[in-house]
Amino acid sequence: MRAFGYTAATSEAAAIALAAQPGTTYIAGGTDLLNLMRDGAEQHGHLVDINHLGLAGVTADNGGLRIGALARMSQVAADPRVRRGCPVLSQALLASASPQVRNMASIGGNLLQRTRCGYFRDPGSACNKRDPGSGCPAIEGQNRIHAIVGGSGHCIATHPSDLAVALVALDAVVQLAGPGGPRAVPIADFHLLPGDTPDVENVLRPGELIVRVDVPSSPLAEHSRYLKLRDRATFEFAVVSVATALRVRRRRVEDVRLAFGGIGTKPWRSRAAEDALRGRPLTADSIADAGRALVRDAVPRHDNAFKVELVQRALTGVLSEHGGIR
Repeated sequence: MRAFGYTAATSEAAAIALAAQPGTTYIAGGTDLLNLMRDGAEQHGHLVDINHLGLAGVTADNGGLRIGALARMSQVAADPRVRRGCPVLSQALLASASPQVRNMASIGGNLLQRTRCGYFRDPGSACNKRDPGSGCPAIEGQNRIHAIVGGSGHCIATHPSDLAVALVALDAVVQLAGPGGPRAVPIADFHLLPGDTPDVENVLRPGELIVRVDVPSSPLAEHSRYLKLRDRATFEFAVVSVATALRVRRRRVEDVRLAFGGIGTKPWRSRAAEDALRGRPLTADSIADAGRALVRDAVPRHDNAFKVELVQRALTGVLSEHGGIR
């Protein structure tokens, strides 16, 4: 790891001013950033520590929740308001990493963690995310963990965050502060598809800081669930994951949100799958239609084609529990 400067910021304005300078970035828990720097996947000349900015609270707001960017994953997962009102969020956080990492990692940092693609993490390999224009070996190489939707000819790396998938199903909004002032970005728009610029992964502008995540009040949130399928039981990223939030009234799906991890280059919401369910009884047939809609435009590779069937099975499992289908 190369040498770097370090400043502990005492105010939001000072932190933003420092982080707007080239070669500077924020550090909170550091559970991903320090690994990236150690492995050579990222290099920064200066780190701005934001742990003293008072952004760690979880508060209720008009029936919804405001989750500070510096709240730790374990703190949010254990909060009774989260467990009761947004179970999908608590379940996704508890399925993430290890207890030790959850005690250190921040909510904002989790949203900004970077792909676990081995080519990206290995500075000796070509990677368009790390070195634009160098190529994407995963397309023809080892791509078992890679995306089947949302990819491009430049990148098929999956986004690793369980939390982000759950927040997409909850219609959460990311609140930012930066040199240009505050702004709000729906979580579904926060992460970007790779397209021709896979090195640009989100909408953050230079110096911008995630200050909190707002989860709106919704009747769907109370009836939400998260399922994560992985290769081992702990500290493993999703092969596929499913976040569901829905409201069933008079035995019909009145409204629904479906989000997926492990299959997309960003946390993946499938409006086509939602449309296949909305207004219909929650039956084996309607769930099967939703699964087919989900993978209609999938582009599987030689090592990850199994995900096409696996994610449909996962969706069936979660929705069947919602509807009591056997």
